[in-house]
Amino acid sequence: MKNLLDELILHQKSRLFTLAKEIIPYITTDDLLQPCDFPELENHAYFRYEEGLLAGLFTVQSAFLSQERQNDFFESD
Repeated sequence: MKNLLDELILHQKSRLFTLAKEIIPYITTDDLLQPCDFPELENHAYFRYEEGLLAGLFTVQSAFLSQERQNDFFESD
């Protein structure tokens, strides 16, 4: 499951960057850490949607890792 989540996140990051490059050709991956600095991205509904999908994947990954650590903690007794 962890590998699948990693793949999905990597794919979504790539998709988001590709979309951002279509909107702002000179954008870098570092710029995507603060998309609010770019009004073209901030006000682009499809970009915000794709960004939301990435945020959702990060949330799922975080929950999965937390559950995995909790299971490891209780199984080690």
